[in-house]
Amino acid sequence: MIVSVFGGSSPQPGSSDYIAAKTLGEKLAKAGHIVASGGYIGTMEAVSAGASEAGGHVIGVTCEEIERWRKVGANRWVKQEIHCGTLIERLEKLTSLCDAAIALPGGPGTLTEIALLWNLMIIEAVPRKPLILVGAGWQHTFDQFSRTQGQYTNHAQLSLLTFVDNIEQIDL
Repeated sequence: MIVSVFGGSSPQPGSSDYIAAKTLGEKLAKAGHIVASGGYIGTMEAVSAGASEAGGHVIGVTCEEIERWRKVGANRWVKQEIHCGTLIERLEKLTSLCDAAIALPGGPGTLTEIALLWNLMIIEAVPRKPLILVGAGWQHTFDQFSRTQGQYTNHAQLSLLTFVDNIEQIDL
């Protein structure tokens, strides 16, 4: 399977979030999966490093708009770079090429990736696939969303999201 991993760009080498992402990349590669991410720094770098060091194939989906905003290129563990012109094209590629997606802690970009894939599955624009959200932060975010916006979201839609406390609970 191709597994897209979403997560923040701020985790630094040695931090607990970086180590968890690197461990996840290793776990996915050892299970025979291809790892895809945004291909840059932070979580994307960590998951790429873990997968690559375990002998796995790493896809980095990068884009010109991000590189104009932040002077950064694909991380050194990316084996296959898919370079898009816009962030919208990048998001479409990350959500459509995967057979499963995992969201680690992150900010607005990660939330966008989750929401986009979730909505694409709701409207059946992409096949249903595992969308696994890791950590209490995502559980709290979506619990709050359900409480305050629940009249716009039904149980079947919410059931497309799988929440786990940590990467050890991920089973693909």
